[in-house]
Amino acid sequence: MTVIIAEKPSLARNIAGAIGGLTKRSGYFEGKNVAVTWAFGHLFQLCDVEDYTGRTDTKWTMEGLPCFPAAFRYRLKKDKSGQTDAGAKRQFELIKTLITRSDVDAVVNAGDADREGEIIVRRCVEESGVTGKRILRLWLPDQTEETIRAALRNMPDDAEYDNLADEGFARTYIDWLYGVNLTRYCTLKTGSLLRVGRVIVPIVKAIYDRDLMIERFVPEKYLALVSNAETDGVAVNLTSKYKFRPENPARAEKAAALMNEAGAVVTDKKTKKETLNPGKLYSLSKLQNFLGKKYKMPMDESLSITQRLYEAGYLTYPRTNSEYLATAEKDKIKKILEGVKGLGYPVVFKDKKTIFDDAKIESHSALTPTFKLPKPGALSDREKLVYSAVLRRFVMVFCAEECVAQKTELRVKVGTYEDFTVKGTVIVQPGWTKFDDTDRNDKLLPNVKVGDKVNVDFHPKEKETAPPKHYTIETLNNYLKNPFRDEKKAAETTDDMEEYRAIFEGLELGTEATRTGIIDNAIKSKYIELKKDVYHILPGGRHLIESLSAMQISMDKYKTSSLGKALKSVYRGEMTVDEAVQLAEAEITEAFACSVSDSASDDYTGFYGEAVGVCPVCGREVRRGRYRFECEGRETGCAVSIPTVLCGRPITVAEAKTLLTDGKTGTLTGFTSKAGKEFSCFFNKKYQKCSYLNTRLPVDILCDLWFNKNT
Repeated sequence: MTVIIAEKPSLARNIAGAIGGLTKRSGYFEGKNVAVTWAFGHLFQLCDVEDYTGRTDTKWTMEGLPCFPAAFRYRLKKDKSGQTDAGAKRQFELIKTLITRSDVDAVVNAGDADREGEIIVRRCVEESGVTGKRILRLWLPDQTEETIRAALRNMPDDAEYDNLADEGFARTYIDWLYGVNLTRYCTLKTGSLLRVGRVIVPIVKAIYDRDLMIERFVPEKYLALVSNAETDGVAVNLTSKYKFRPENPARAEKAAALMNEAGAVVTDKKTKKETLNPGKLYSLSKLQNFLGKKYKMPMDESLSITQRLYEAGYLTYPRTNSEYLATAEKDKIKKILEGVKGLGYPVVFKDKKTIFDDAKIESHSALTPTFKLPKPGALSDREKLVYSAVLRRFVMVFCAEECVAQKTELRVKVGTYEDFTVKGTVIVQPGWTKFDDTDRNDKLLPNVKVGDKVNVDFHPKEKETAPPKHYTIETLNNYLKNPFRDEKKAAETTDDMEEYRAIFEGLELGTEATRTGIIDNAIKSKYIELKKDVYHILPGGRHLIESLSAMQISMDKYKTSSLGKALKSVYRGEMTVDEAVQLAEAEITEAFACSVSDSASDDYTGFYGEAVGVCPVCGREVRRGRYRFECEGRETGCAVSIPTVLCGRPITVAEAKTLLTDGKTGTLTGFTSKAGKEFSCFFNKKYQKCSYLNTRLPVDILCDLWFNKNT
């Protein structure tokens, strides 16, 4: 007998439906020689620090940190009350009972076709203690009955996916090490819950850095020379490369007059008809980019809908990072095209390298429709948007009619002052553009030839330099796929091999499967917000990044990518799970070494609630708070306080003590102004006594800044 373990109930139902003739039992389906059961995603979770230290008190302390288990242990997942989840326990006991039966000789891993699905089912099998039975793998690129039946006839040993499982386990262990150790430490240090993760921090930092650049940006106004004069009834837009200061408009006006007097003439003209290629098929992130830009659809919503369409059998596996199809899928695509053609779309099979390329596929091909087409009324309005986007892109790629455009390039010379290149494109045969939602406007040029004059009317127009743009769903996704990419260079080339090389090497921040969830966690943690399709940093995100900086904990794209490369080395069999974990442990040890200093050292910054001295006004203790060293008498009106971080620089316990006892500090360095400039300063105590400590003093007690003369 064979027992198939699906990752979730919906997949189990689809498998049972494809097999046919199975009887529904409590928690599984049963037939003559087969049973199909399921997990609920992760039934098991990694143990907590207390499970290794033996502490029964769940209050977080520094005891046992950093925690580096000799062997990672699992337990059944807990519910919201902290108790073992009853449903998870019941379902695992059922799975264990089924696969340990004496008449069962084969167990099938039917987790989702990715590293998470691989380890979810493996965990169930390993925790059950089953031995001596063949373990097979059911790998499904989609959930149509035809695909499931074909996969059931050709199941390899699950051992063929050992490297994928090793990468999944290594990723799980490393993320646990970062999350548990640094989240606990930073929370204890600051007194506020800081969710610190290997990927979430560089994502939040990217948005923080971009927003900081925008805030510090000082626009500069200038005068540009522009001409929009018409020639043969068509406007020719020219903008000079020369810029002029706005306080001296006379110079700009004189230059414009000289250019108008010189006139313009066409010195070269190139015209050719060109076949325009459509965009490539969608990967998950490229689909999310489109949906975010077009419909302002958040990434978590677009992924959730795409997953539902996959589970319903309408789309292929969603968590793919490729925009290409495997060469082995050509016959399958031909069948899908026949179904799409039946809907009235003019499609034809095309065997092209821009569509089929095994070198640009890691685990899964691009998103496409399947054989199963949704019936009228089967999809909700939002599901229609997502399905239609994938279907239209598929139709565009395989459209029978080519898109032909007439491209014209004019070289226009204005006297001896400047040469301009003007380009125009007119679509003469629409082809695939009939199914493209992108706004396309033909850019017309006048019907002129070499030697003809072009009318010009240059005049000064005030403009100003623009700050960097906030990250959008599209631009953040592009950044995370390769944070080291030269955007300008990438925009100028059609060769995407560098992008895929970065993915296969592990340079991306997060993966196609995890990125959406991590960004959603950052939003729920109030680190960032998404307005329409634009990301903004929130005070909580500023606090996270600035607190990590103050604690000298660096979790930038370089360190995250180096671990990503290690994980890909595990996948390729070049590194063991233990070796990858040891790299993470070394990074975490370094973070603790930089930030957990001896309390007697000059760079020690203290822990939340720690006493640092006596208040010079009321004699109460001054303790480290979340954002300031504060007097315990603040509740009765004493306002003595010192910021823990000022202008990007942490204030140490030693400096706070000096200020409390001596009334001033020496010159301190390392501060950064809002304009991004470093400066030095010293603190000088300034306070006035008050006989009524139950009322707040009229002025802040400490920390007037007196700047050095050279700053």
